[in-house]
Amino acid sequence: MQPDKNTEISLAPTDQRTRAGRILVVVSVLPEKEAVLRGLGGDGRFDVLVGGVGSVSAAASTARKLATSKPGYSLVICAGIAGGFVGQAEVGSLVVATDMIAADLGAETPDGFCSVDELGFGSARVPVDFERASRLTEALRAAGLPVCKGPVLTLSTVTGTAATASELKTRVPGAAAEAMEGYGVAIAAKDAGLPVMEIRSISNAVGPRDKAAWRIKEALASLEAACKAIREVL
Repeated sequence: MQPDKNTEISLAPTDQRTRAGRILVVVSVLPEKEAVLRGLGGDGRFDVLVGGVGSVSAAASTARKLATSKPGYSLVICAGIAGGFVGQAEVGSLVVATDMIAADLGAETPDGFCSVDELGFGSARVPVDFERASRLTEALRAAGLPVCKGPVLTLSTVTGTAATASELKTRVPGAAAEAMEGYGVAIAAKDAGLPVMEIRSISNAVGPRDKAAWRIKEALASLEAACKAIREVL
């Protein structure tokens, strides 16, 4: 019987996971979960949760899991495929986030977009665990995988035009990738007092939607390869 989409998969008995230090990996859909599990290869420290599509679903699922798991986790990772910004992260490469940013959380004004930070209502940016992110990036490079570090944007509406892609690059200098769940996962982890990371495998370029150019299968294979490295450094 297949688990439902909000069910995590535990890869070893509880006592084994507890001794090693448990890590929660949150993905959005089943194919990402399957790729992550193949890469992790039965490592008992990891639980994999399909949290749903979008920041709200991801935040709710992650918060619920963190609140109800005893013993708790030591690290949360948001993982999956994503769009990459041309010139920063090309199709087939990997991105390790330096920041997880809700890029459309704010207000429109006559002078352009005003972030929630500028409005004074909190922050749309959650920094990642820098030491672990750097260690993982180096491990991926050592494994011969194309990888870069940079901000990963969370959006409720995936970019579909060159104009929007350009605007986002201006709004967040150095932006490497965009997806739909990272900020929600990050807020849930932050609220639980846990460090967080995000890793994305690039399936398409951010900009005009050209489904014929998407490389979903290849991106999932790259995500699987990245998770093998995760086992070695976390």
